[in-house]
Amino acid sequence: MKANDIMIFKQAIINEVEGFEFYKMAAHNAGDESIRQSFLTLANEELKHIDWLKDAFQKLGGAGEQVKLATFDAPPSPGIFKWENLKTQNANLSVSVFGIAIEMERASVAFYKEAQGKTSYEAARLLFEVLEKWEQGHLEQFSSVYDTLIKEWWNDQGFDAF
Repeated sequence: MKANDIMIFKQAIINEVEGFEFYKMAAHNAGDESIRQSFLTLANEELKHIDWLKDAFQKLGGAGEQVKLATFDAPPSPGIFKWENLKTQNANLSVSVFGIAIEMERASVAFYKEAQGKTSYEAARLLFEVLEKWEQGHLEQFSSVYDTLIKEWWNDQGFDAF
């Protein structure tokens, strides 16, 4: 595997590590047990992403041979998180966490889109295309929840619509 491709995978893995640490921190600061468990679930999903990327990296470059994308298992489903577990008792934390999570996912989408054009391996390009879609799904889910939370937060602050 070429140095450029190795760096792309290293960056992808560290991005997921940062997500893991972020959600773990959010869980630690959550006052409500169901919210804490939801953030821990998101943290654990990031660990699965790390494992998936490491496996894909080894399959692409382990023996110096390219492999077909079909040899990869599908990435974990982003549908693990239970949105209904978010309660307004921790509205400030929830709004903050989801605002930051949206920015992290947006950056991940851009990273994988750019990686597709930088890699010299067709299998890696296809992998990064899958990852871009995967992160786009997270972004859409987080954005939907954030929109609901921010409306509730503004309402709680006394800025209800006229």
